[in-house]
Amino acid sequence: MLQKSVFGFLCQVRNLNCHSASITRPHRLTYKRGYPTVLVYPDGSSIKISYHEPRQIIKLPLNIWTLSEAERKAKLESRKPKKKVKFVDDFEDTYDANKYLKYLKKK
Repeated sequence: MLQKSVFGFLCQVRNLNCHSASITRPHRLTYKRGYPTVLVYPDGSSIKISYHEPRQIIKLPLNIWTLSEAERKAKLESRKPKKKVKFVDDFEDTYDANKYLKYLKKK
């Protein structure tokens, strides 16, 4: 369909509607490839989306400023690195192997 533009030139106008994609291909310069991905919100709810990279799950970060003061402190403590427990091998060994020689049988 030809239509006159504001500058007086004739240009072609496409009338696109919801049925045009079912009849022909979508007219795009680049086609978006979407991978099925699960998006998890901070409250635990999830939805399925189409994402441009192949990922299985995306978890959105939690805004700690929306939490109460006690919950915020607990969350910040859980983010800190755990301290390693050091085991001290300081015990006395009173094992005497000669005490058990009488139970060995010689053939």
